[in-house]
Amino acid sequence: MTTVLLLGYCLLWLLGVAYGAWCFARRKGAPAPVRLPVPLPRVSILLAARNEEAALPRCLASLRALHYPPQLLEVLLGDDASTDGTAAVARQAMRGFAGQFRIIPIAENRGQARGKANVLAHLARHATSQYFFITDADISLPPTWVEALLAHAAPGVGTVTGITAVRGPRLFHQLQGIDWLLSLALIQVVSDSGRPVTAMGNNMLVTREAYEATGGYENLPFSVTEDYALFKAVIARGFGFRHVFSDKARADSLPIPSWGALLRQRRRWLRGVEALPLRLRTELAVYGMFWPVLLALGCTAGPAAALAVWLGKMLVQGTLAGLAHRRAGLPMRWPLLPLFDFYALGLLVSLLGFRLFGGAVVWKGRRY
Repeated sequence: MTTVLLLGYCLLWLLGVAYGAWCFARRKGAPAPVRLPVPLPRVSILLAARNEEAALPRCLASLRALHYPPQLLEVLLGDDASTDGTAAVARQAMRGFAGQFRIIPIAENRGQARGKANVLAHLARHATSQYFFITDADISLPPTWVEALLAHAAPGVGTVTGITAVRGPRLFHQLQGIDWLLSLALIQVVSDSGRPVTAMGNNMLVTREAYEATGGYENLPFSVTEDYALFKAVIARGFGFRHVFSDKARADSLPIPSWGALLRQRRRWLRGVEALPLRLRTELAVYGMFWPVLLALGCTAGPAAALAVWLGKMLVQGTLAGLAHRRAGLPMRWPLLPLFDFYALGLLVSLLGFRLFGGAVVWKGRRY
């Protein structure tokens, strides 16, 4: 009986991911873009930076290369008490920019906001347009970024989220890249069904109307996952949301350099997962039980049965990952799929340890 239950779970897991891949391929329920406003609107790009002198030139160069008319761009960089040359590097990188560029020193907290949320709270008060485009210093954006997100800012839509790809030369970087696109493909499937999951603060549009309806970050309960906190507040006020899975809206992120740093990042993200609706948390827990169930299956039905299920997992998960990479405009490294499973298993075990034994969240040198 135990073996039957374990096999039943594995079969349902495989069918669920296969169905997700089918939905992703068809994009059933995905909203179509709308016509861009005529004339094109002015937009504000909000960028929080704390000790980012190494990453900023790449990010700002991508902003200067945007196809959007520079005279319609307002770039606001919040210098969050940096102790390196962040401000000087930013000024040099943006010298001669045809649009508007300002550095806003962040010296105090607004209301309940802390950390990045506090920087964005300040920048939003300085922004003069009706559209806030939010990104991070470790991101490089495509020239089509503004138009790609703006084309989904239909009436009543409060947030539009693009996709993020992690790219780097090392094997560890490439495994992170598969992880990101596979996860975002699953989020896209759920979002296309009309169920809000989350937004990403490194590739996100928020309308001024939606942002101000929440009272701004200074009036939201503090969260280390500030993007999800804002997304949740915008949805609660009746605004719609869009997710855009396209290479035209793809932000390329610098990879996390080490396993320890990756765990600290995911530890912070766990706070956001714990705030998800009960149904989504339950679904994530069921999805994450695959490896313990596979281990139990190997003990009860033998290694051959477990191996067959694992091969099935790589097939359906690889199909979804391949579709995601193709839509993101990136090559899929198929030989890495077996290694990716060991990477994902190690990450799961490490995060369970974090969850059981606690520990503060550390972000940009601050403890929360």
